[in-house]
Amino acid sequence: MSTREGLSALRRRLRREADGDGLGLTLLSGAIAAAVLSPVAWLFLRVTDVPTAEAVSLLTAPSTTRVLTNSVLLVTTVTVACVLLGVPLAMLTARTDLPFRRFFTVVLALPLVVPSYIGAFAFVSAFGPRGALADLLAPLGVGRLPEIYGLGGTTLVLTLYVYPYVFLTTRAALLSLDAAHVEAARILGKSRLAAFREVTLPRIVPGVAAGALLVALYALSDFGTPAIMGTDVFTSYIYVAYNGFAADQAALLSLQLLGVTTVILALESRVGQDDASAYASGGSRSAARIELGPWRWVAALCCLAVAAVSLALPVGVLLLWLFRGGPGYAAGGFPFDLSFAVNSVGVSAAAALVSVLLAVPVGYLAARRASWPARLAERATYVGYAMPGVVLGLALVFFGVKFAPTVYQTLPLLVFAYVVRFLPQAVGTTSSSVLQVDAHLMEAARALGESPRSAFRRVTLPLIWPGVLAGAALVFLTTMKELPATLLLRPTGFETLVSYIWQVQEAGYYGLAAIPALTLIAVSAGSMAVILAQERG
Repeated sequence: MSTREGLSALRRRLRREADGDGLGLTLLSGAIAAAVLSPVAWLFLRVTDVPTAEAVSLLTAPSTTRVLTNSVLLVTTVTVACVLLGVPLAMLTARTDLPFRRFFTVVLALPLVVPSYIGAFAFVSAFGPRGALADLLAPLGVGRLPEIYGLGGTTLVLTLYVYPYVFLTTRAALLSLDAAHVEAARILGKSRLAAFREVTLPRIVPGVAAGALLVALYALSDFGTPAIMGTDVFTSYIYVAYNGFAADQAALLSLQLLGVTTVILALESRVGQDDASAYASGGSRSAARIELGPWRWVAALCCLAVAAVSLALPVGVLLLWLFRGGPGYAAGGFPFDLSFAVNSVGVSAAAALVSVLLAVPVGYLAARRASWPARLAERATYVGYAMPGVVLGLALVFFGVKFAPTVYQTLPLLVFAYVVRFLPQAVGTTSSSVLQVDAHLMEAARALGESPRSAFRRVTLPLIWPGVLAGAALVFLTTMKELPATLLLRPTGFETLVSYIWQVQEAGYYGLAAIPALTLIAVSAGSMAVILAQERG
């Protein structure tokens, strides 16, 4: 046998073994996808138990119509407000000679580390009828502040804490934009405004749409902020219905909420498809900074005002809670225990570990195989991320009560909920890392006699390890902040930071929420530091 024939035979053997290995990975990824999709099936099974006449009556009730209208209005207003706020801020920090650009990039992104329900606590404490700001202004003759509750207040609070999604994705799109396109438009006589409208805007639309999708999904799925601000939306209404022993109504509303989520995903997919060419770039040359002239200091003050309201205000209120006494701030029978923080860290670490173990085969298969089963398995993992936490929690409650009472309100079920919710974060970072590894390295290891598992362990895993760790960190940090799934599924007597914060907030003892809330913010800031450290420009 010639050398060429020997090499061909070796390639065929490696290809056959790789195909066999790929089948195993495909089956494993399919099983993981099925597990992630199972809560949706359990929710459908629960809804089938509701008589048709009762289901129609509940879905057409005036209260249901009001909740649907409020939810759609909230999602729309928050998304539009975040785009109107996030895009200009991204332009200022990425394309202009704004003073202290790096500083403002960091502080304008940091509100994302503040859980929105903590922001809502802070705004109610500051601007409520008996809030700190009202007390401060009373000697000056200001008897009443504008109403902070309701749809308007909920929109304001959510906008201030989720606009960084649009800010960061738009800024990333601007930093990757080739300056040649903009300069060509200017040479052809276009004004700066016309060049932005005709050249820059079409190319950053996908980035804006990606951020807007995250904002819309967050606004639709958020439970704590609407509940605190007194706005009846799907999530808060579902939680109240469940606690009021109206399980049929909660299940039907959950299914309706999933329908609205599907519509949002379809709209975003359409925008991304129509503007796919906007991603294209003819080069990588950075654009010259736009000179703002005397307006640069006005722009800096505007950025500082946004950061002060969204970041300094809640932190200041939390510090006030630490030291202020009197009614509403005393202990009141809710002692804080260090075990709450230990519990949060423990379940978050468990969720991160399980998510990584499941994400590696799914992410590896999606990066190395272009087959439809690989793509389907990867896409299926994102269903849980799009599923609001309150819906996921209720689906697992229905499953536990009806099919597996021994696992209901146990730590394994709680960890499973976290994994379903945040697995895509680990899958995304793992898949991206695998794509950066030369596939020929694995082939070389196999040619030297390594088995598929040994080649992966000795060659691929060390190279993708940073991405795997990044995914684990993201899952850990988002699990620490998850509220509705924790409230619905945690074992009796098992308190975490978020469940304790919610408990003392409902009882009105805000001062007791200060330490756990500040702890959550500090831990969440770690994830933002990782994100900003990777950003260029």
